[in-house]
Amino acid sequence: LDFFFLLFFTHLPGVSASGMGLRLSQKFVFLLFLSGLVTLCFGALFFLPDSVRLKRIFLSKTETPPVTVGSGSENDAREHLKRPKDQEHPRGMTSAKGETKRLAGGKALEDLSLSRSRAESVSERATVVDHHGADTDTFSYAKFKRCLLKPPLGRDYGKPSDPNTNERREKVKEMMKFAWDNYKLYAWGKNELRPLTRNGHLGNMFGGLKGASIIDSLDTLYIMGLMDEYNDAKEWVQTSLDLNSNGEASLFEVNIRYVGGLLSAYYLTGEEVFKSKVLELGEKLLPAFNTPTGIPRGVINLGSGTSWSWGWASAGSSILAEFGTLHLEFVHLSELSANPIYTEKVMNIRKLLNKIEKPHGLYPNFLSPVSGNWVQHHVSIGGLGDSFYEYLIKSFLMSDKTDGDAKKMYYSALEAIEANLVQKSPGGLTYMAEWRGGILDHKMGHLACFSGGMIGIGADDGVPEKRQHYLDLAAEITHTCHESYTPTKLGPEAFRFDGGGEATATRLSDRYYILRPEVIESYMYMWRLTHDPKYREWGWEAVEALEQHCRVEAGFSGIRDVYTTTASHDNMQQSFFLSETLKYLYLLFSDDDLLPLEDWVFNTEAHPLPIIQKRIENHLSFAL
Repeated sequence: LDFFFLLFFTHLPGVSASGMGLRLSQKFVFLLFLSGLVTLCFGALFFLPDSVRLKRIFLSKTETPPVTVGSGSENDAREHLKRPKDQEHPRGMTSAKGETKRLAGGKALEDLSLSRSRAESVSERATVVDHHGADTDTFSYAKFKRCLLKPPLGRDYGKPSDPNTNERREKVKEMMKFAWDNYKLYAWGKNELRPLTRNGHLGNMFGGLKGASIIDSLDTLYIMGLMDEYNDAKEWVQTSLDLNSNGEASLFEVNIRYVGGLLSAYYLTGEEVFKSKVLELGEKLLPAFNTPTGIPRGVINLGSGTSWSWGWASAGSSILAEFGTLHLEFVHLSELSANPIYTEKVMNIRKLLNKIEKPHGLYPNFLSPVSGNWVQHHVSIGGLGDSFYEYLIKSFLMSDKTDGDAKKMYYSALEAIEANLVQKSPGGLTYMAEWRGGILDHKMGHLACFSGGMIGIGADDGVPEKRQHYLDLAAEITHTCHESYTPTKLGPEAFRFDGGGEATATRLSDRYYILRPEVIESYMYMWRLTHDPKYREWGWEAVEALEQHCRVEAGFSGIRDVYTTTASHDNMQQSFFLSETLKYLYLLFSDDDLLPLEDWVFNTEAHPLPIIQKRIENHLSFAL
């Protein structure tokens, strides 16, 4: 300090440095000058343009702000996708630290440790280098894992202590391996397996995308510990999943299967390939929202970005269950990309639905993406409407119960459904009828049987005094769906409550079963909510029925008539059989700490997505 005093005052008139001490007043003047200079220099930095180089000077790498992509247009996500991918560790190698990861309870991962520890170590690198060469903070998978309340795979992979239950769980695992092995043998890379003719099926729902069964199976294989099979699936994603297709794709199906499957695989394993692929795919879906209202059309060309409505949809309308089943996945696309556009798109849908008038508080199935008005007054909790309601309550749960709009919309819709659609049959069965402009159609579809589980998981968060009422309603609906499972113990596509029949398919066209999961889905949720052993017994009935009537020499097939014990097979192993039906059965026979509901919600294709905990928002450097 004396040096600076000397330097300063030797340049003042009449002041010499020769042995003369500085007076107190001179020191005071100097300190004022110095403090003013410092304030001026550093304060000016706040008025300079934003500069990555300045940030690198004053911030450490771990404090660098996250990259925000673009300004909110459909092309905003492209810049994010230009960053180079992290290299994968070779198969069979341990993590970079050379250590075997252990579960929270201290149990070694044994034969699964190499694959899973490798996946975690790849994602622990929280910083990446963008194309300008600057260090930028991105989604930290390691921090995300530390913020989960419980390990995703439980203390012992969810293994039940009861030997009989564990034996049943192992049977479901064997069914998954059998279905997968035959898919790999006869239909590898195709969307689905045709088990009777032993060949693959591409279909026209995915716009040229391939490997639907592979993407749908990633998380199922992983949680079951089928690691060789999982690694084969991951390798196919790395080398063969081509997103540069130019076909006509269902926005809904691509979102729930491909986007949901890749998101789930990333959150469970941390493998960067899943993250980069899902962000690339998410960008290709954005042009579907280019409508006067922002309500997306149902069909999109993934190459050109052009979109249109289904030809069979009334007056070019969009379908409630399709544009209403995007929220969970799109919110997570924003989380991983740090681009708010995905969340903005689905929140715009919410705003429009809140604004328009709803007949008797109900949401009809058809909406014009041009005018924003309802096209028909047909309401169904089954096909065309189903997962819209599911995503309302799950959006609330996934937000760590902070999404007040989703909560309000869900419980208001549930009240309207109870008042107008919930019916009691003469035999005492509770069911969901359909509503056609004020006229009830006493039909309930297999798809509507998910609603037992939906109402159950929402019971704790509505009006407290109605908790038991909602649990009872959930149990009654699940019971009705169990009753629809015929002497073959498999249920028809739709069943009716008129003409003297109860929970019976009175039309030949409704008697088929295509390996659907909805009834088993409700069994799984009701087991976790009540631990009533009947749900596991009902699930085991379904396992035995699938083995007896749907298992063929080269996979599993749907059947054409659930009332005929001599099965006529439809020659299709649906990808959702691997993603949903077998996964829900496996979870039904597992302990509750395997994918605990405190940390995870399942999208409508049963892909687990993490709850965005408020503690994560406080822990990480970017908004979750």
